[in-house]
Amino acid sequence: MEKRVLLAVVLSFVVLYGYQALFPPPKPAEKPVTGTPAPPQGSPASAATGTPTTTPPPVNTAAAPAAEQSTSTPTVADSAERDITFETASVHAVFTTRGGTLKSWRLKKYQDAAHEPLELVPHTVPPGSPRPFTLSVSDASTNATLAQALFKPSANDLVVTSGSATLAFDYEDASGLKARKEFLFTADSPYIVDFSATVSQSGKELAPTVQWGPGIGSGVVASTRTYSPPPQPIFYRDGSVSRIKATKVPENAVQDGIIGFAGVDDHYFLAATLPRGRPLHVEYRALEVPLPSPPGAVAHFIDWSVRYDPAPSNARFFLGPKDFDVLAAVDRDLVRSIDFGMFAWLVVPLLRALKWVDSYVGNYGWSIIILTILINVAMFPLRHKSVVSMRRMQEIQPEVKAIQDRYANLKMTDPAKQKMNTELMSLYRERGVNPASGCVPMLLTLPVLFAFYSMLSVAIELRGAPFAGWIHDLSVHDPLFITPILMGITQFVQTKMTPSTADPMQQKMMMFMPLVMMSFFLWAPSGLVLYWTTSNLWAIGQQVLTNRLIGPAKTRTVRPPAERRVKNVGGGRTDQALKERK
Repeated sequence: MEKRVLLAVVLSFVVLYGYQALFPPPKPAEKPVTGTPAPPQGSPASAATGTPTTTPPPVNTAAAPAAEQSTSTPTVADSAERDITFETASVHAVFTTRGGTLKSWRLKKYQDAAHEPLELVPHTVPPGSPRPFTLSVSDASTNATLAQALFKPSANDLVVTSGSATLAFDYEDASGLKARKEFLFTADSPYIVDFSATVSQSGKELAPTVQWGPGIGSGVVASTRTYSPPPQPIFYRDGSVSRIKATKVPENAVQDGIIGFAGVDDHYFLAATLPRGRPLHVEYRALEVPLPSPPGAVAHFIDWSVRYDPAPSNARFFLGPKDFDVLAAVDRDLVRSIDFGMFAWLVVPLLRALKWVDSYVGNYGWSIIILTILINVAMFPLRHKSVVSMRRMQEIQPEVKAIQDRYANLKMTDPAKQKMNTELMSLYRERGVNPASGCVPMLLTLPVLFAFYSMLSVAIELRGAPFAGWIHDLSVHDPLFITPILMGITQFVQTKMTPSTADPMQQKMMMFMPLVMMSFFLWAPSGLVLYWTTSNLWAIGQQVLTNRLIGPAKTRTVRPPAERRVKNVGGGRTDQALKERK
């Protein structure tokens, strides 16, 4: 049973780490786009139903033919292109009057590699790519006009410290084209934008599509052995969340119906719309953009758009961190955008416990250590019982092996083979050993182990959180690889001290597992390595304590066959030699 538990643990971590290492997310099937993004030739939904998609292609403001643009004189417009800034305690945003779109959205509480406020609106995209909140309709000339128009803003700058405020952009020309965009901001929900838009031509209302364009962030993913995807489509429908890999985008490019939320996310951040129960039409397209340096580098983006029915009115958009409390305050279903895995029911309490500890400690590194100790204290009785049971199994292992050797030459289908199990169970009863008592307690601790792993892999609280010395970010690997090496050493010591019923050859092979585990943890987030190292140190200390409580292992000598118990078919009598032995 001990071998099976150990094998289960090893295989589990091989799956968790090895899959990410050996099978990184494949690149999108599309060729890198170096110029203007071109719309898909036909969406899967259109091909399946035979109905052409009515969503217009992304608006290319740089390459739009002059002949298709309206030459009507603007009657309501700004005099020149300029930036309009919006600011709260958490966000610094920049809108442009050219198209009335979002130009920049920086999060003050999160920093990029240059220690500047993190930018979520991509800038390394092909020229002419639509910016967030670009409007488009079915007419190409109208789209070109809306993209190039100088919208008149309702304010030059907007600072929201309390309550709410509205920023509006208006445009009207002599041809009868009218467009209006309204952005409602609330200080208590800094990452939420309530968006309304209307477009009309000669008094006829048009249903505009909201083009978001490429998203999200820089499109460059840091190398890691844990969950860290590039920007990917995400949507929540019928009680489940779907995340689409770049190579699967073409066959999942169109999503229609009642959708809880839809957008694009990466490891820590999310751009999404929350339609509040209204029908929604969403389109996605994978986009690769070659970067000037280093050679061969590529940024991965997802170009997406959304159309409401009817026109968007107070349509809620979220653009911010995947922080559990922040998402829950916006919409309870929005927390599902965090990929906690199958142990989400246990991850959430652990995350709340970690944040509670940090509220007193003020350092997430020490908070991980303290929470790890508290969890191990709670699991002390289970582990103690498991170690005691494995010690007893180790003591009787020579007798177990003697019985197994006696039947080694028999086939599994031989009826006489069943006598081996009968003798083994009789030996367990005489010695007061339960084989399952060694593995069951360990199995009960595995959900906590995997839940802690999931939490530390995706918790945005660790992003940019320093610990001590050379560890300045618990969400990335140890730059000096000191903690992974320390983890490997403690794992080796723990393995050496743990009682084992395996044969000498298997025991020697198991001594290589710490080296394998250390190689897996070299590029893992340092917060996760810190947790594992602390658990190893605790296990070593607990093993020392248990050894003192139960004393040294007893050595049993197996008697020659003539002196062992001999059971006959009829009565189960014992011979005189066995009586003298007792």
